[in-house]
Amino acid sequence: MVLKLGIPAGSLQEATFELFRKSGYNVSVQPRSYVPAIDDDEIECLLIRAQEMARYVANGALDAGLTGHDWIVETNSDVKEIAELRFSKVSRRPVRWVLCVPEDSPIQTVQDLQGKRIATEGVGLTTQFLAKHGVTADVEFSWGATEVKPQTKLADAIVEVTETGSSLRANKLRIVAEILQSTTRFIANHESYKDSWKRQKIDDIVLMLQATMAAEGKVGLMMNVPKDKLKEVIAILPALKNPTISGLSDDQWFSVSTIIEESAVRKLVPQLKLAGACGIVEYPISKIIE
Repeated sequence: MVLKLGIPAGSLQEATFELFRKSGYNVSVQPRSYVPAIDDDEIECLLIRAQEMARYVANGALDAGLTGHDWIVETNSDVKEIAELRFSKVSRRPVRWVLCVPEDSPIQTVQDLQGKRIATEGVGLTTQFLAKHGVTADVEFSWGATEVKPQTKLADAIVEVTETGSSLRANKLRIVAEILQSTTRFIANHESYKDSWKRQKIDDIVLMLQATMAAEGKVGLMMNVPKDKLKEVIAILPALKNPTISGLSDDQWFSVSTIIEESAVRKLVPQLKLAGACGIVEYPISKIIE
């Protein structure tokens, strides 16, 4: 049996490959190919644009895949959202779909868009949003250069995706409303997930991906601590839960280990040294499984 897995082509492609590699799956693709190789005979990969992923997972062409929550909403696809994945600079922060008008536009509320023309790549999510507010407008698909359309009178408003809003400000646009926030999701076909073999395969992949993400930016610290300094050292240490403390052959000493943010090491290690810890070792963490 084989699991058909969709990998998002485009901005998330390389970050997704890297996440899978760190999670123990070696994924690669030849130039101009849309069929990545993976070192797991039970998985078949296919590169699909994120905008289309949910549709192909919903209709069973794919068993599972990665895409943005926004594209699930946009295509109104009935898929099972297994997990949220924030694993790269591209996907860590939610992206925002916002309704915008020119700074000098008289439009102040969503209701003011009744009968107006709106340009967007997200026709479906925009139409759904307007319907919730009882507004009917002419929502047109935009093939690009969406942000200039209000200024050139090609549209009264736009719905566009943004992270920081800097591009909107540069184009003298004002946000009227936020439509939704979106992050990357691991999704599955409902029927595929009912199959015990495929469900276990999907759950195993997600477990390893989440373990890799949990370890990102973290390192382990091990040290030896004299018995009379143990409380002082433990008071300094942050930990996921509690540090691990083990007795040594010399009952006056303990071995202490913990996991911390890598960015904290340079401040924490000198404090530990002053508190009495010695033999301090920093080591990389590749996965954390709760």
